[in-house]
Amino acid sequence: MNLVGIGLRTSHYNEWEESPPQEINYLEALSENHMTSKGRPWSILEKLRENYQFSFHGVSLSIASHQGPREDYLKTLKEFIDVFEPSVVSDHLCWTGLPHSNAHNLLPVPYNEESFLFLKDRIIEVQDYLKRPIALENLSAYVDFKTSTMTEWEFWKKLLAETDAMMMLDVNNVFVNAQNHGFDPKIYLDAIPQHKIAQVHLAGFTDTGKFLLDTHSKPVYPEVWTLYHHLIKRVGAVPTIIEWDEDIPELSVVVAEAKKAQAIIEEYQ
Repeated sequence: MNLVGIGLRTSHYNEWEESPPQEINYLEALSENHMTSKGRPWSILEKLRENYQFSFHGVSLSIASHQGPREDYLKTLKEFIDVFEPSVVSDHLCWTGLPHSNAHNLLPVPYNEESFLFLKDRIIEVQDYLKRPIALENLSAYVDFKTSTMTEWEFWKKLLAETDAMMMLDVNNVFVNAQNHGFDPKIYLDAIPQHKIAQVHLAGFTDTGKFLLDTHSKPVYPEVWTLYHHLIKRVGAVPTIIEWDEDIPELSVVVAEAKKAQAIIEEYQ
């Protein structure tokens, strides 16, 4: 069974409660939106888990921060995971601020040996605590570091080869970074081992005229669909989620994007 679906968003709760779509079989819940509340977000998950497989995706792990993930956050996340048993648990390969200052953004790391060794230890700590593998997502990054000694994809290839972590491969972010930083996105995709891809994200970006911005506010662009074709042709079926976080349309529009992904997977089966 191909797992293809969409991100679960609060603006669609009524539609999910009244007439959940049957065209998809996979949902991704934002961890922070659900794990701290036993109210409606929790009850929605309890209802939908009867008919859909789930993955959990977070934005607050901050695995690359100097102080490491907060223990209270990991404790709450583990309790949440233990109840719902999602197929994938993921967050971003990033840091989000300092101990007493939150940047409210997902910040990249230099791609070098020092970052690699630091993240390798953090991944072990988090996975030991959660007692399961985690998947980390590639960012859309708007800066380069002079201290980087590898390309982004070389760094990912090394990290995936030498840890038990999986990758949440965001194809839109690969395209955005390729356009903003000037590299071939297909080289990036081809460097990621098939067996290390836990899930794929697809979304829309915004063209500011000077650079591309990862906004999750539009349908998936044709160029990103082309890259998805390229990826699926090489790796085969992989769980896929459509993300839409700004200017969110009605549920049927987002589901229609997921059906496009399903059609591409079926094309190569």
